[in-house]
Amino acid sequence: MLLPALILTFIFSYIPMAGLIMAFQNYKPALGMTGSAWVGFDHFEFLFSIPENVQVIWNTVIIAGLKMVANLVVPFIFALLLNEIRKMYFKKVVQTIVYMPHFLSWVIVGGILIDLLAQNGGLVNQALTGLLGIDPIFFLGDGNWFRFVVVASDVWKEFGFNTIVFLAALAGINPALYEAAEVDGAGRWQQTWAITIPSLIPITIVVGTLALGNILNGGFDQIFNLYNALVYDKGDIIDTFVYRYGIIGGKFSFSTAVGLFKSIVSFVLIVIAYRLAYKLANYRIF
Repeated sequence: MLLPALILTFIFSYIPMAGLIMAFQNYKPALGMTGSAWVGFDHFEFLFSIPENVQVIWNTVIIAGLKMVANLVVPFIFALLLNEIRKMYFKKVVQTIVYMPHFLSWVIVGGILIDLLAQNGGLVNQALTGLLGIDPIFFLGDGNWFRFVVVASDVWKEFGFNTIVFLAALAGINPALYEAAEVDGAGRWQQTWAITIPSLIPITIVVGTLALGNILNGGFDQIFNLYNALVYDKGDIIDTFVYRYGIIGGKFSFSTAVGLFKSIVSFVLIVIAYRLAYKLANYRIF
């Protein structure tokens, strides 16, 4: 049963790794990887010399970090609230509704957001102007607002899916603990504070530490469908930077070097994250 997945992983994830040698070449498509001249670490030196480098990395860390925190806190709180619903049919309906956006493409969600947040004629700005009397806000043209839109839309799209992890942890709590708390006279809030939240702490630590490995993944699909030249200073991330330089600019070797740098940092963070998960929550794969 695992063989098809292993074959696909080998074909699309391991064989392409041979292309990493382009990071050390002045790659020319006409010459190929075997005929292109070797330049050593020149592309890496150029990477750390250009002014955009620091800003792009900083943007990636800020956006990915905010997403990581928000996608941990919001599902945690929502799972607690959903767990208090006693009517199962209503609970399942709510869970299904918030789970559905996960299956929408960022192309679709991006188009919806662009229409809703348009400065002229957008539904959100019409509501703000009509109800509060404030001037229209350029959500996708102002860097600070752009970051807020990116994080908020990512949480809206993914928190229903991320809630599943916490609901599974809630289902594993021993009901005898709640029964003993009721005998002692504890109310629902006291039970939540003394039993439910402490029981969720281990899985929260695991999810949070494992998310460290994605701290350099700001979300290419989302950013690419929402950003523009006006927000490059606050919204440009490593993946979109590589896309512009590598695909649009034709600098294949330089973009490969940037991607390799990102992969190495992500690998180190993943190793640290797994170590932290083992130390803090006794979580291990092997």
